[in-house]
Amino acid sequence: MHNARLTIDPAFRVAPVRRRTFGTFVEHLGRCVYTGIYEPGHPTADEDGFRRDVLDLARELGITTVRYPGGNFVSGYRWEDGIGPKEKRPRRLDLAWHSTETNEVGVDEFVRWCRKAGVEPMMAINLGTRGIAEAVDLLEYCNHPSGTALSDLRIANGSKEPHNIRMWCLGNEMDGPWQTGHKTAHEYGRLAAETARAMRTLDRDLELVACGSSGSSMPTFGAWEATVLEETYDVVDFISCHAYYEEKNGDLGSFLACSTDMEYFIRSVVATADHVGAKLKSRKRINISFDEWNIWYLSR
Repeated sequence: MHNARLTIDPAFRVAPVRRRTFGTFVEHLGRCVYTGIYEPGHPTADEDGFRRDVLDLARELGITTVRYPGGNFVSGYRWEDGIGPKEKRPRRLDLAWHSTETNEVGVDEFVRWCRKAGVEPMMAINLGTRGIAEAVDLLEYCNHPSGTALSDLRIANGSKEPHNIRMWCLGNEMDGPWQTGHKTAHEYGRLAAETARAMRTLDRDLELVACGSSGSSMPTFGAWEATVLEETYDVVDFISCHAYYEEKNGDLGSFLACSTDMEYFIRSVVATADHVGAKLKSRKRINISFDEWNIWYLSR
């Protein structure tokens, strides 16, 4: 039997809670998109095919930011496949999750869902199989008002006003050998830096997230962050953290204490980022984008 004491002092305040803390992500994985948020034949489906019951629950949860379209999915994704008339959109093999992607939902639908749910969209770009040109094209399509081929294409596709997406992830988990287009830290850092510079040429006030380690147990953890940030420090605002937890072998105590591992992860990344900042003699501080976290039963 273990005893614990809890003291509550309503006057004790650590810091304000940032609303973005209550973010999550939507990936083209399993039932998340198709039959999850989007199911035209569902009894609660609205005029756009979005499930009203899921929208109601998303609002009730108070979600503030949603990252899209991945996850591992984005590293092989062609964003152009998911725009225009749905009957003309190509079906593609998804190498990440070994499935067929119908592209019925793309960037325009996702932003429409975000507006209905009252959340801020966060877009991830493909730096696995694609690069600078495709990232800038997507940014122009989403954020430029009008008067160019891609912004006018967005308007023709039914979105007269710019999507005005402010936060962008420069790829996903590029340290992972499972990732399509997996790169070394130096390879990824250079690509992320040049992509960030190009995107800021088009829209200088973006918030950009560099890929950190996909988990604190990765053999390159720490060294990856240091190398990537040495390349990108001046052109990004965040570095990402990802973590998933599950109860293993009936060890409930360790599972309930998993927040200590998350704290270790965060503190280690902060220390590495601050070290790089000091090394570069920069007064800027890099923030943490913990843009994937959850309970996931991977071993079952």
